Amino acid sequence: MSTLVPIALPTDTDSLREPSLYINRELSQLDFNFRVLAQALDPQVPVLERLRFMCISCTNLDEFFEIRAAAVRHAQEFGLPPAPDGMTPQAILTAIHDRAAELVDQQYRCWNETLRPALHEAGIDVLGRHSWNHRQKRWLRAYFRNEIMPVLSPLGLDPSHPFPKIPNKSLNIVVVLKGTDAFGRAGHMAIVRAPRSLPRIIQLPDSLGNGAQTYVFLSSVLSTFVEELFPGMEVQGAYQFRVTRNSELVVDEEEVENLALALRDELVDRGYRPAVRLEIAHDCPRDIVRTLLQNFGLTENAVYRIDGPVNLNRVIQLYDLLARPDLKYPPMNPRTLRDSDGIFETVARKDMLLHHPFDAFTAVLDLIKQAAVDPNVLAIKQTLYRTGKDSQIVDALIQAARNGKDVTVVVELRARFDEEANLGLADRLQEAGVQVVYGVVGFKTHAKMLLIVRREGRKLRRYVHLGTGNYHSGTARAYTDLSLITADADIGNDVHLLFQQLSGLASKTRLKRLLQSPFTLHTGLLQKIEREMRLAASGRPGRIIAKMNALNEPQVVRALYAASQAGVQIDLIVRGACTLRRGVPGVSENIRVRSIVGRFLEHSRVYWFGNDGASELYCASADWLERNLLRRVETCFPILDPELARRVYREVLQNYLDDNLNAWELHADGEYRKCVPGHDQPPHSAQMTLMQGL
Repeated sequence: MSTLVPIALPTDTDSLREPSLYINRELSQLDFNFRVLAQALDPQVPVLERLRFMCISCTNLDEFFEIRAAAVRHAQEFGLPPAPDGMTPQAILTAIHDRAAELVDQQYRCWNETLRPALHEAGIDVLGRHSWNHRQKRWLRAYFRNEIMPVLSPLGLDPSHPFPKIPNKSLNIVVVLKGTDAFGRAGHMAIVRAPRSLPRIIQLPDSLGNGAQTYVFLSSVLSTFVEELFPGMEVQGAYQFRVTRNSELVVDEEEVENLALALRDELVDRGYRPAVRLEIAHDCPRDIVRTLLQNFGLTENAVYRIDGPVNLNRVIQLYDLLARPDLKYPPMNPRTLRDSDGIFETVARKDMLLHHPFDAFTAVLDLIKQAAVDPNVLAIKQTLYRTGKDSQIVDALIQAARNGKDVTVVVELRARFDEEANLGLADRLQEAGVQVVYGVVGFKTHAKMLLIVRREGRKLRRYVHLGTGNYHSGTARAYTDLSLITADADIGNDVHLLFQQLSGLASKTRLKRLLQSPFTLHTGLLQKIEREMRLAASGRPGRIIAKMNALNEPQVVRALYAASQAGVQIDLIVRGACTLRRGVPGVSENIRVRSIVGRFLEHSRVYWFGNDGASELYCASADWLERNLLRRVETCFPILDPELARRVYREVLQNYLDDNLNAWELHADGEYRKCVPGHDQPPHSAQMTLMQGL
């Protein structure tokens, strides 16, 4: 092989830092939810699945405000510098509220104009408060008196009763009153909070449904019958509202002696952190809105007037309540291992690759369960980020410890919104004799790895599972992810060294096969991009294909731009936020970006580099985000078996590049446009192809 032509890489003063070359990360993340909502508007999707997609877009938006918008507000308060796109925090907040208002408007139009009528056609009615007939209203009034009113504690607002603490995302009714109470106090305003114990959707008896299954929202019932809570007073108006608060936990890890205790303390206050958004009934008078805004410390553009329930994602309960398989996706039967009992013997002969959810997650469960009872297994080490309730994996690890095996588990306590669950499972594991490690101060442990040490004859052999997704049976059925189970000695030793690092017993070590954040993954990616760039500059084919959930790391983006300028052909499959601007003349003409939104949430991360015919393929737990590459513990592992590498390329890369039904392409203006088959192209859905079997 001849020497490659040396070329200049981008420098600090490089023109590739120009802000116009970058899309704002927050706005790009918001745009993803428009693509999710488009699934709810697609008549080809079964109606209850459409409802589910609408609800996903709503819960995503909640989390966006709780985390992303809250972070921007934090940046504004502390005067942090602009992002690579040049937008100030104030400008981002304004743009967020404008774009989010569009999304909310589309969500409620989707519900009111599309999904409710479609459900009605299917014999399912969700009635608004003005649609109840006399019999339905009489039944609901009795239900209110018997089931709801006894658990309500209305609070009148006066000098002795200041504005109450309103928990994050709770359902509340603000009531405007006229008259005097039993103590002669003039009534003006009261707050009624709906306890979380009350069902948000109420089913009416079949006899009242006029042949349809009929439901009403709790918010409608509260607003209609709230006068019964204020006898002798006139209710002049009742308006539902919900406030969203900053939910990012902040713990100065270097200052606390016990991270678990510090997190427990933080969790107590999470529901009452600063407000970031107010949702309120569309007909609420302006003076009431101003009062609420003043109390929550919000600006006018943080108000979202709602034509429907303030928490639209509660409609998801219908999906579980309704036994209507005709209105849902047909069930999928994933592939299972023929011989799951001899998994060690199988992997000893050949690496095993699983593509979830098309391959069942049970193989991973079986591996851990077998390790727990196998007398030859001496030790098990595992990372846990999210596991779900009643995790069989946790049960197996506990069993292994009770069977006398040395079990070490790295539990990431700071897994967002799973902190409380992870504190609980850490306690369970410790009580069973498992050695629990809480990760590394300042770096979340996001790596997905399992190490099993087994005695085979006179030698010890390491078996390893590495994945792109969590050890979570639920998400393994709903997310696309890749699992590698291998007995490769080099990979086994690398994972052993990583666990030593996590337990604080090893210094920074050079790994033989794996790339690792925060040490080698970022630089390794830059080097591999540079190699493709040098190949292209030498007149050889330069090629990069990468699939991930998000991309924003500025150095990686600049390296991709430079590679494009050198002639490298780059295809990026990025599900969510992407700050790279493709198709810019002289910069990114050779870069294509697409996003796939389908039945399953795209979650696998795969990086492929052409390398002049000696291609390299890696799977990883990391996206190309600053946090993943620089501030987390992540693993990136090669697929060494050529047959398995070809399979991943075929199923996860080429298959998704061929998709013309569920794919959205990013254009130079920053907009995503839905792909449609050309005149001479057969329709192709990547996920459907995988379900049908490649």
